[in-house]
Amino acid sequence: MDLLEAVEQDVCRAFDEDIGGGDVTASLIPADALAHATVVSREEAILCGSPWFESSFRKLDPAVEILWHAGEGHEIHPDQTLCTVRGNARALLTAERSALNFLQLLSGIATKTRRFVKAVEGARAAVMDTRKTLPGLRFAQKYAVRVGGGRNQRMGLYDAILIKENHIMACGGVKSALKAASEVPGVPVQIEVENMGELDEALNAGAKLILLDNFDVEGLSRAVKYTAGRALLEASGGITLENVSEIAQTGVDRISIGSLTKDIEAIDLSMRLQVTSIA
Repeated sequence: MDLLEAVEQDVCRAFDEDIGGGDVTASLIPADALAHATVVSREEAILCGSPWFESSFRKLDPAVEILWHAGEGHEIHPDQTLCTVRGNARALLTAERSALNFLQLLSGIATKTRRFVKAVEGARAAVMDTRKTLPGLRFAQKYAVRVGGGRNQRMGLYDAILIKENHIMACGGVKSALKAASEVPGVPVQIEVENMGELDEALNAGAKLILLDNFDVEGLSRAVKYTAGRALLEASGGITLENVSEIAQTGVDRISIGSLTKDIEAIDLSMRLQVTSIA
């Protein structure tokens, strides 16, 4: 799925949910009224979500004019005007909530991701997301992680293999699970381990990408030293802004953080509208 297709699908779902059979409040406004609106930030953040924001308005008013005063991925500040929007008053009011929902949510994800990325600067570790996303918004949320400077894990169950504890049990062990995975063409393979014994077993079975699940900092350091470059190591579980720098300093290659897309506080934005004329 490409960006334009994802944006279109997301906006259609948002409108089906919010508008339904029609905006009965906006119908009180003359159909030919024109309006001018400004979107203002209330806090420090990373701006993200402009494709979804624009699509929300253009879907209802293809002639709408949107002028951005801040760019995608840029730092924004309190009381900063982010953009101006000119178009049909009904369309602007009907699309407002959906447009802002996208911009606030995705800016929140990009902002949180950027904080984690800055916290590990100087270390080799990449900050990565997970599949812990809001249903139906995975593409958008993973886009926001990239805007914030993070990297994406697999998009879904279809484009990469992650062998977890239950998979290992069902396959009959680490070696059997990795052997079966090696026979699936064209997808990367990762295996999860929970202790040094399982790490040793995975390495001996030829694993090249290993997820260290809920290892403490000391355990991560031991795992990095023991692995000695034989596989890429990823730390996961219990990662916070308070401990991510220390985790990165252990030498792991990747750090996956479910809270980037799961525990999100939307950025505070507002839209101010003024009717300019009735054509």
